[in-house]
This record gives sequence, C-alpha cells and structure tokens, in this order.
Amino acid sequence: MAEKISIDKKTRNSVLLRSFFLQGSWNYERMQNAGWAFAMIPALKKLYPGKEEASAALKRHLEFFNTHPYVASPILGVTLALEEERANGAPIDDVAIQGVKVGMMGPLAGIGDPVFWFTVRPILGAVAAGLATSGSLLAPLVFFFGWNIIRIAFQYYTQELGYKQGSKITEDLSGGLLQQITKGASILGMFVLGVLIQRWVSISFTPVVSKYNLQDGAYIDWKNLPAGAEGIQKALQDQAGGLALSQEKVVTLQQNLDQLVPGLAALLLTFLCMWLLKKKVSPIAIIFALFAVGIAGRFFGIM
Repeated sequence: MAEKISIDKKTRNSVLLRSFFLQGSWNYERMQNAGWAFAMIPALKKLYPGKEEASAALKRHLEFFNTHPYVASPILGVTLALEEERANGAPIDDVAIQGVKVGMMGPLAGIGDPVFWFTVRPILGAVAAGLATSGSLLAPLVFFFGWNIIRIAFQYYTQELGYKQGSKITEDLSGGLLQQITKGASILGMFVLGVLIQRWVSISFTPVVSKYNLQDGAYIDWKNLPAGAEGIQKALQDQAGGLALSQEKVVTLQQNLDQLVPGLAALLLTFLCMWLLKKKVSPIAIIFALFAVGIAGRFFGIM
C-alpha cells in the first residue's frame, strides 16, 4: 500500500504567505486566477512530484477565480484538502474542485466587505485618528499593526479550518452562518460609527437666542481680583469652580440644542448623508455641498 501524501504545516504556511499576493496579477478575463495559482504552487509540488501531473494541476487552478482577498483563505484550505484527497486516489475530478471554489467564493465575498472594509478598518481608523489628533506618534503604528494582526490571524485560522474540515465546510454555506456573521458585523460597525459621530462630526449654530445678566457671585469680579500672578491664579480657580467669565450670559441656539439632545445636529446630518448615498447621490457631490453650506453658514453668521 502506497504511503499517504499529506500537506505539512510548512507547506500550508507557504501557501498562506503567497496568498497575500492574490491580487498581484489581477486581470479582466479571469480576475485573481494567477495569484490563486501562485499561492497553490507549493502544495501542488508536494502532492504531484511528476511534471505532467503538476502541470495539469496548475492548469486547472488557472481557471476563473474572484473573491474578497482575505476570505480566499478558507477556500484555499478546502481546496488543499481536496487536492490532497485526489493525490491519494480519491475520485475527485477537475469539475468538482472548480465547483467547490466557485460555490464558496460568491457567498464568502459577501462577508468580506462588511467585516473588513466597513467594520474593522473604520474602527481601527477612528482609534488611530483619535491618537493622531492628540499628538501621539503611535497612531500610524496602531493602525498598521492592528490591521495586519487581525488580517493575518483571520487568514491563518480560516485556511487551517478549511483544510481540516475539507469539503464539509461547504455545508455551512447553505445555512444561515454567513448571513449571521454579515448582520452581526454590520450592526457592530454601525454602533461604533454611531458612537463616534458625536466626536468627529462638529456643527455649531451661532445665532443668539437670549442675553441676560448674571447675579453677583455667579461670575468673576475682575475689578476686585488681586494684582499680578495671585489674581490670575484666583481667576482660574473661579472659572474651574463654575463661575462665568463675564456678567452677561449669552445663550446660543447650539447651547439649547445641546441641552435638548447633545450632538443632535451632527446625528441628523449623518442620517441625511446616509439617505443621499442610498439615493445614489455621488459622495463627491455631498462633500462639495457640505463645503458650500459651511461657507454660506459662516458668511451669514448662522454657523
């Protein structure tokens, strides 16, 4: 009985590293097929020592392939398992292998964008931007290492899962697993972005609603402050204690809105932009419109 051929861990890791270049030779005819075949080469050499068999295997992996570059890893894992079974005599033909690839790449592509582009990247970008605005030099490092650690870990474990589960993993694609992952990622992404609206979207309506004079003791009495540094220190202490800087209290429209619902205007503006995007309005047009509204609001004293 012939010894069973298997794909060892070192070879699978080599396939993983090569899969990082999945889109390195993207083309309009067969999309990511060249990058896919490049990733499969270490495993094919291991499974098919003969030149003719290796050439035939490489040829069948030059067929059409296209999916999200990160979720290609579980498909690679399943394909490695199928090729291993075929090399050991299992009745698996070219059509079966290509059928599994095509059957998986569509559903998995649907979760790549909401999970990575619309959830992980905005969250990491917001955290890094917050660090950058505070002057931290760690901001780009947090984004770079955070993104790549998550990406590589996902690709590694999903490729291993695909390899160990083999063709059985395709059974999950017919259930609600992918839909649940997509829905959960979308909810998480919207929740995080909703929390960040208050911080990143700033609108201030400057029209004055009312003016009135404060009672004595509610504001800093600048005339009776001690001279020199002692007076400056007392003024700062009074301000920290809640005293107003002047006797006249000016209430703006923005202050009234903040007392009603803090960040209400920013939230409504975000919803408006989302509605316009849903109506297929160009993002560039929305950006220029926001510039125009901001300039006009400043000119007329509204913002």
